[in-house]
Amino acid sequence: MAVRVQPRQLAFALPHAESLTRDNFLEGPANEAALSLIESWPDWPNRIMLLAGPEGSGKSHLAAIWAEQAGARSISAHALNAAAVPGALATGALVVEDLRLADFDERALFHLLNLAREDGAFVLITGRVPPAAFEIELRDLRSRLRAAPVVSLLPPDDLLFRGLIVKFCADRQLSIDETVVSYLATRIERSYAAARQAVDLLDTEALRLGRPVTRALAAELLRNA
Repeated sequence: MAVRVQPRQLAFALPHAESLTRDNFLEGPANEAALSLIESWPDWPNRIMLLAGPEGSGKSHLAAIWAEQAGARSISAHALNAAAVPGALATGALVVEDLRLADFDERALFHLLNLAREDGAFVLITGRVPPAAFEIELRDLRSRLRAAPVVSLLPPDDLLFRGLIVKFCADRQLSIDETVVSYLATRIERSYAAARQAVDLLDTEALRLGRPVTRALAAELLRNA
């Protein structure tokens, strides 16, 4: 006798638009100083500023807001090389994204900071930790980075954390109610990355199972995570 197998619905990772405008930036005590920095441009204490914070804390969002204001170009710290420096600074403002330990060309970054100083350009460098924590071989680069002011993004408070869950769901066009938000907010690690990962999981599994995002689904997924 032939056995009919129920086909398993597949979940496809479709692209979703994450709004990086000022109107869609969630404000709170955790990011107040960083937002103030962006909005105070061009009256910065230094033309080279560092923005540090944990994964998902809004560094790229803030950098995008500033880039729109300042007409800045953007380049990944990992992709920076000496040949790219003059072009990167062509508009007089540049975002250097995601500076990580041992994952960038020290000489290229030193060249960039020197040229920025000569040209009076503004540079916003983002990273998860301040460069002071790095072991940098070039002494002059080390002193330049340590002299640049650092503005830090802090872990989210409860109100901001709940807002992040709602925003990440809205970015994915997920309809949720307060019961889901409250359930997640009290059961997952209070971090930007955890909020994003939880929403990603809910979206993927709701699509795969053909179910709405409810408290019951959230409970099932967290139980099995």
